Amino acid sequence: MAGSTTQKAAPALPQLQGRSTVTDGGMETDLIFHHGVDLPHFAAFPLLETAQGRLLLTDYYDRYAAIAGRAGAGLMLESPTWRANPDWGDLLGYSQHALARANAAAIALLAQLKERYSATITDVIVSGMIGPRGDGYRPGHRMAPAAAAAYHRPQLEALARAGADMVTAYTLTDTGEAIGIVHAARDVGLPVAVSFTVETDGRLPSGATLAQAIIHVDDTAPPEYFLINCAHPTHVEPALTTTTGSWRERIVGIRYNASAKSHAELDDATELDDGDPQLLATAHHRLTPLLPRLSIVGGCCGTDARHVASMWNVDHACIAEAQAW
Repeated sequence: MAGSTTQKAAPALPQLQGRSTVTDGGMETDLIFHHGVDLPHFAAFPLLETAQGRLLLTDYYDRYAAIAGRAGAGLMLESPTWRANPDWGDLLGYSQHALARANAAAIALLAQLKERYSATITDVIVSGMIGPRGDGYRPGHRMAPAAAAAYHRPQLEALARAGADMVTAYTLTDTGEAIGIVHAARDVGLPVAVSFTVETDGRLPSGATLAQAIIHVDDTAPPEYFLINCAHPTHVEPALTTTTGSWRERIVGIRYNASAKSHAELDDATELDDGDPQLLATAHHRLTPLLPRLSIVGGCCGTDARHVASMWNVDHACIAEAQAW
């Protein structure tokens, strides 16, 4: 229940202390296009229902653990629960009870992996991932903070009860939903991070600049930190250069798309545009001077372990080490 969970100490999060932290890539596009997995409504959490699905997810996370081990970095394990909220769950035939069970199962899986990885990787964090109520590429109706808090609270409660270290809200398109998520996360006692997505011009789909969005959320309901995801470095660059200021110090993580295409183009695409891992890494490294507190680096749509390894300057061959876990 709201308020029944003890607030976890945000300052203990290693990424807030500048700990370099690997996180994963584009789980859904990787599984669909590289492994032939059917993910209705782009939802990965139903894989938790079967032994084969859990094995697929374990193999997926093992690749990023191998990268973190080789890079000497920490590891952020994000649960496969981006779509595990009421509207998307309803489309998939999940009741509220079934959704709570799925969110708990996701954290249980990551807790097992954390125990295994911690033998060789210092600072493994289990983050419950939540996504927007609408489609990250087609935001639709904007949510008021109170409505967003009420909508997302059941998933946040399930993640908190399951023992997540924190929660991260990805691919948010507007500040109202972000503020509501922060309020709800505080209610259930979870540290929370907010990740906005931007269009090709560096603005949120709502039209706000990234600076405006971060400043507004910080003035109203500050999370532990912010991230940017589901955008190519060439889309992120104008967001960081158009407006300077200390707001950029609030960005601790980034997860790029592999493709420089717009969200609309990607939404209509029938084939994967996975770009070039090394070119993505080069573009990423051009932006790092603009992000003084960046510690979490991973990928989003179209990326896989090759792209993340490149951004961490790790040889792709290290991915084969995943078999040793």
